[in-house]
Amino acid sequence: MDAGVAALLGTAVGSVATLAAAIVSGRVQARAQHDQWRRQHRRDAYAGYLSALHDRDIAMDAVLDALRADHPDLPDVDEKVRRFVALAREVHRTAEVVLLEGPASLVEFSSRVTRASSDLSHVMRRMVANAHAGDATGDAEDSALAAERERVLYQAVKDFRRAARDVIGNTR
Repeated sequence: MDAGVAALLGTAVGSVATLAAAIVSGRVQARAQHDQWRRQHRRDAYAGYLSALHDRDIAMDAVLDALRADHPDLPDVDEKVRRFVALAREVHRTAEVVLLEGPASLVEFSSRVTRASSDLSHVMRRMVANAHAGDATGDAEDSALAAERERVLYQAVKDFRRAARDVIGNTR
């Protein structure tokens, strides 16, 4: 083989190897960027959901606090309930984004939050209805039940937060 042909062949092999390395490197970099983009979207979805839960929980606390008075101011209670309902709709909206962004492993955690939230909401609504009816016979039991359901909800949110951190790789 002549030196010129060998040099040309060596250059061709070197060019092909360089091109292959560049393609592999480009794909690895593109994949890493896509993964970072996905983590960021998930982080934003989870943060939005947790923020909406927080705001709704503050509204729930305001309703429950207003109901604990000896003679609740019913128009004030009703206004606080309207605020709670509006914020609960925001929680449902943000939960849909969480379900869309995934992964499927978070569905059970968000479902637990939804169930715990619904259970607490039912107690609150019964307390509001009893306040409107002037019936204070179940106040102590409902207050104790609300406190227990708040604890269950807090644990469900805490579990969701931990699972979300695991998904986005932020376990610190």
